[in-house]
Amino acid sequence: MAKLKVTQVRSKIGTKQNHRETLRSLGLKRINHSVIKEDRPEIRGMVHTVRHLVVVEEVED
Repeated sequence: MAKLKVTQVRSKIGTKQNHRETLRSLGLKRINHSVIKEDRPEIRGMVHTVRHLVVVEEVED
């Protein structure tokens, strides 16, 4: 199964509470922090919510 590399590129300061909670749920803590997540509909939905704060890349296993 493919995986997604999610990297936070913008600050969460001044964003909505929902966006801050979504970043935390993804495991992102600071700018330029990256996490590897499985490519699942739930993760894609979270990424879509904060798409203006993150960059997503597909990585192979």
